[in-house]
Amino acid sequence: MSIKSTNIHWHEGNLTRDERWKALGVKGCTLWFTGLSASGKSTIASALEQVLVNEGTHSYRLDGDNIRFGLNSNLGFSAEDRAENIRRIGEVCKLFCDNGSVTIASFISPYTADRDNVRKIHEDAGLAFFEVFADTPIEVCEERDPKGLYKKARAGEIKGFTGIDDPYEAPEKAELHLKPAEHELDECVKQCLEFLEAKGFLTAKAGA
Repeated sequence: MSIKSTNIHWHEGNLTRDERWKALGVKGCTLWFTGLSASGKSTIASALEQVLVNEGTHSYRLDGDNIRFGLNSNLGFSAEDRAENIRRIGEVCKLFCDNGSVTIASFISPYTADRDNVRKIHEDAGLAFFEVFADTPIEVCEERDPKGLYKKARAGEIKGFTGIDDPYEAPEKAELHLKPAEHELDECVKQCLEFLEAKGFLTAKAGA
C-alpha cells in the first residue's frame, strides 16, 4: 500500500531490536492462524497464549472479531475491506513481534495474496512469520457453527460468507498444519509448542 502522507520521516530510536530482546529476555515471531470459521483456530490460539504466558514466554493474541470492535471497526467484508483488514493487522503483528512477543494472530484470512502480503511485511522487517493452517473440513465447521453463521449464510441472510458463497484459498505451504477435527485441543497446542521450541522462540520453560 502506498504512503499518502507527506513530510514524514522514519525516526530510529536509540535501542536496537537485538538490544531490546536481550535485555528483556524475549524473542518475537508471528504465528498466523488461518482457517474457516469454526475451524478451531481461535480456540487453539487462546489456549496456546495461556500456556505460553503461564510458562514465561512473552506472548499476545490478536483475534479477528476482537479487532473489528476497535481498530478495524470501519471495515466491512468486501474483498477490498478484507484485504485492508488483514494488511492493518499484519502491521500490528509486526509491531508486537518487533517488541519481542510471540504474536498469535487468528483470522480467517481467506485469500492467499493477503496472507502473503503479511508474510512480506514481516520478512521485509527481518522478522519471523509462520503460517498455521487449522485444516478442518467445512462439514465439521458447519456442525459446530457456534455463532450460527453458516446457518445464516445457507439461508441467504449473510452474503459473501467464506466457504459458502465466497472462496477460502487454503495454504499450500503452511509452516504448521493442524487437524483440529482429528486431534484434541491439548494435542494441537502441543504441536504449536513443539514447533516454537524447534524454531527457538520459547524463551522460558514453555513446552518442557
